[in-house]
Amino acid sequence: MTLQTGTITTAVPARLDRLPWAKFHWRVVIGLGSVWILDGLEVTMVGNVAARMTESGSGISISSAQIGLAGAIYVVGACVGALVFGQLTDRFGRKKLFMLTLGVYITATVLSAFTFAPWYFFVMRFFTGAGIGGEYSAINSAIDELIPARVRGRIDLIINGTYWAGAAAGAAVAILLLNKSLLAADLGWRLAFGLGAILGLLVLLVRRHVPESPRWLFIHGRQDEAERIVGGIEQEVEEETGQELSEPGDSITVRQRTAIPFREIAKVAFTLYPKRAILGFALFVGQAFLYNGITFDLGTLLGKAYHVSSDRVPIFFILYAVASFLGPVLLGRLFDTVGRKPMIAVSYLGSAVAGLILAWIIVEEAGGVWGFQAMLMVTFFLASSGASAAYLTVSEIFPMETRALAIAFFYAIGTAAGGIAGPLLFGRFINSGDNSLIALGFVIGAVVMAIGGAVELLFGVSSEGKSLESIAMPLTAQDAKGDEQDAGEKAAGDQQDKHEGQDEGHDEAHDGRTPAGEDDLRHARRERIRSRQERQRLQTTGRARYRPGPGRVLWSPRMSVSDSTEPPEVLDHEIESIAGALADRGQLTDSALSQLVGARYWGPGRFRRALREAVAEGRAVRLSRDRYGPPDPSDDR
Repeated sequence: MTLQTGTITTAVPARLDRLPWAKFHWRVVIGLGSVWILDGLEVTMVGNVAARMTESGSGISISSAQIGLAGAIYVVGACVGALVFGQLTDRFGRKKLFMLTLGVYITATVLSAFTFAPWYFFVMRFFTGAGIGGEYSAINSAIDELIPARVRGRIDLIINGTYWAGAAAGAAVAILLLNKSLLAADLGWRLAFGLGAILGLLVLLVRRHVPESPRWLFIHGRQDEAERIVGGIEQEVEEETGQELSEPGDSITVRQRTAIPFREIAKVAFTLYPKRAILGFALFVGQAFLYNGITFDLGTLLGKAYHVSSDRVPIFFILYAVASFLGPVLLGRLFDTVGRKPMIAVSYLGSAVAGLILAWIIVEEAGGVWGFQAMLMVTFFLASSGASAAYLTVSEIFPMETRALAIAFFYAIGTAAGGIAGPLLFGRFINSGDNSLIALGFVIGAVVMAIGGAVELLFGVSSEGKSLESIAMPLTAQDAKGDEQDAGEKAAGDQQDKHEGQDEGHDEAHDGRTPAGEDDLRHARRERIRSRQERQRLQTTGRARYRPGPGRVLWSPRMSVSDSTEPPEVLDHEIESIAGALADRGQLTDSALSQLVGARYWGPGRFRRALREAVAEGRAVRLSRDRYGPPDPSDDR
């Protein structure tokens, strides 16, 4: 039953999206994003210690076939956990579930260390997978709802890519734990499970300080709590930066509900957003097929095709994992600047082309094992960015009420369709010993990835820099439409009208009061923004829309974004800060001015842009190469 509690207008989403990067966001990244490291560590370490568990003296009688079955049970548990906990996450909140799912993972991992029989190991593997699967839906939805829109893409990709940092670490640690000169045969593999649990406990301590998603709270009738959390975050950020926050953008009107029926949530993907549903399916199946097929079978492939000994396999796996980690880290910012559609398409189609080259290398035996390894790293440098973007995509393109379930649903069906078929197919081809069949596996993987890239070009959503509510309007929003449309484009077209008609509501929602002279200040701000946008439009006619260019540090979340995605209020606030500082202090060097206005919290490139605009508008005067001053009062510009 749906219980409506009232209708509210709130600026909470806009207030969160306009925040500069601060320590709060690092807590979110560390407390929530580290689950991917745990997953990579868990899967890789278990894969590496599996051979030891089958040996005599390991303390358990288990066969290689049963180890393989345990791996399949882990995947099944992850799919079930994602679906069960995903629905609960949308119903009961992000924080309750991301604490619960981590607790399930830690408990099952600790108990795995005390394995005494195959059936017991199977049960623990199922619940460990269920905890990790539940984490995927709870964590990705919470991260996207707490991270500012302008950096959401790169942060999501980097966080998802840390799976491979965990995988590389797991392979390296396994080498030590399996060293019989250091640890007994029946002890090392048990400690491997204990290590995962210890890391989980450390994450749990950090996670306690991550708040519930304010976006989830205000939709579920807990507006006061949402306002309190956002107000606390804003106060913390202002104290850290020493700067007053800029005005938030658009507000949103919703019908609050304490509960939303599952049938209403379930129909969204295939009735309101059928094209987006196809997109999510294509992206997840493609990446799951290729990644699971190679990850689970890389050791046997190297042994069969290139006669690599088992003790050297971890070295190749670490290189493979490092390349997969570097892809999202180095390419992530381009998903916020160049855009989602072109970058996801390049990742999928580029890895497909590289996969075809890999097939040729295997058939022709060109370059030997290191030639194969080099091309494998290129392939998954691109494919890893695409795989991480698949999670980002389904988290962004469906309404807030369905976000966690959408992640869980596409993860489950993608893993079931591609994640199971990939390892089975590659395993059979590798066991045949026929290089042409192994090459065929890569060709099939390339085709599946190419289909994902083509679907992205057809149905992809340009969501870079946009609020989640403009990409997919919440079901509870009063003006939500019953047809599939790109709400982001609609919101962009109507943005100026909404600013003019709702500014007063935004400010009242923010602080609950209207100081004297506020109307004049808002009117002046609107006029400045209107004049600035018109001047920029005339100046940029015929120029390229995107200017991604490298920043100071490629992976930094403070990277500047393209002009088309930056809220106009943010730039206006920065220009006002520069003009005010010059008016108060007089002539300043650019470095002193940057320090005075706290520009290091704006992001690389933002201070220079605001300074150029201030000079162009006559709010500042350039006196020499690196010195600026206030405008001359006698100047009538």
